[in-house]
Amino acid sequence: MTVVGTSSGMELLLVAVLVVLLIGGLVWWRRDSAARQARTLADARADAQRWYERLGGQVMNLHGDDPAVRQALVDAGERYNAAGGQLEQARSVEQYRLARETALEGLAYIRAARTALGIDPGPELPPLAAAQGAGQLTRERQVDVQGQTFKAGPQPGQDTPYYYPGGRYQGRPVPAGWYSTPWWKTALGAGAGVVGGLLIADALFSPAFADPGYGYDAGYQEGFGDGAGYGDQSGEGVEGGDVGAADPGAAGGDFGGGDFGGGDFGGGGDF
Repeated sequence: MTVVGTSSGMELLLVAVLVVLLIGGLVWWRRDSAARQARTLADARADAQRWYERLGGQVMNLHGDDPAVRQALVDAGERYNAAGGQLEQARSVEQYRLARETALEGLAYIRAARTALGIDPGPELPPLAAAQGAGQLTRERQVDVQGQTFKAGPQPGQDTPYYYPGGRYQGRPVPAGWYSTPWWKTALGAGAGVVGGLLIADALFSPAFADPGYGYDAGYQEGFGDGAGYGDQSGEGVEGGDVGAADPGAAGGDFGGGDFGGGDFGGGGDF
């Protein structure tokens, strides 16, 4: 009887030890998971704040009277204000990444303003997630739609003072470049009157409109609708749309690992 009692006591002790170990392991796992989540959140916050501050430095220090410069700086300022509001309200990694993307878009407008000023635009930015696959214009285009003329090109000009960093309009890729009117804006593009933005996009980028004599089928085969990269359907005019593989799931929300490097966008907004 004594042996049986001792054996039962050892089994109970073993069960108790196992329970304690399991509880301890669970507590440790929860603490470690919470710590990792806190680190990821802190990294995302710091990354968004870094780009936001660089945008602020540039907005405060760049000035110009040329219409293209003024418009690009207005757009950059709008993104700066928007990113600031997003940072104040952000409580999750996804929200901080959204603020980061807004700040990067603002910096894309800053690069455009510097280009219009005739100065070095500075180092390349990490690719915008919204611009993935959109490509960029490489030559000037001009079309007439319902009695109105619309222009686009790779460089700023008196007739093309509105910069667009690339993205999608109603699901259609729109390459980065300079445009005669901001038809991609929801208010139907200030200045485009009653002409719809999608119709303008068709005219500017579809072979049937912009490249007479060049068949739609041929354009499609060269990448018009395959999603592999939005290029000009004649093989020229829109540079291939591979702007880097966006990885929103990466730690810190780095969409391409790019950075400005050492003395870029310094504290005073100086490259």
